[in-house]
Amino acid sequence: MNPVIIRILSYLGGLAIVSFGVSLTIIAGLGVGAWDALNVGLANLTQFTVGNWVIIIGVLLIFINGLLSKSRPQFLSIITVVLIGYFIDFWLLVVFRNVLFGEFFLQLSILCLGTVIIAFGAAIYLQAKFAVIPIDGLMLVVRDRFQVNFLVAKTATELLALIFAFIVGGPIGIGTVIVTFLIGPLIQWFYPIIEKRIHWQEVENQNEG
Repeated sequence: MNPVIIRILSYLGGLAIVSFGVSLTIIAGLGVGAWDALNVGLANLTQFTVGNWVIIIGVLLIFINGLLSKSRPQFLSIITVVLIGYFIDFWLLVVFRNVLFGEFFLQLSILCLGTVIIAFGAAIYLQAKFAVIPIDGLMLVVRDRFQVNFLVAKTATELLALIFAFIVGGPIGIGTVIVTFLIGPLIQWFYPIIEKRIHWQEVENQNEG
């Protein structure tokens, strides 16, 4: 398979998988990651959907990142947030419409499954090395602007989102803690595995060529 096609499939497929995982954490009903809690809280207060707010917040972050880094906004990231926004609405409004879970252990299982799927999808989409999600872009900007490490930058941006999520009544709970602390290590575990698989595929294509 052509390397360009592999990148495109990694990008689109990874984002679809990430949005599926996010949707699972939302319908689990035990709380979600800070940024998703903000989007859900805003959706509950307005007539816009969760996906709409993913796009709106994402576009705002693109300009904020540009201002903080004193550089041109990464407009290509708009493609990323639009895709994720529409994917999330598809899962929530079409596939999982009116789906609720009442049993705690079932909710916890769905939440953990969603967290693993988010990390798996992120590890795939990052292989494309295309436009990053603005949330990740904010972390990188904070790291570079304030000369702090990844952990401090990630913690600071997550706390910022958590504060706003709390203000708008977003779903904050045990799920928020699980997603926040597991996503990073899971992505770190998945990434090299997927990278080796994709690299092997590219090498095979070159040999065939």
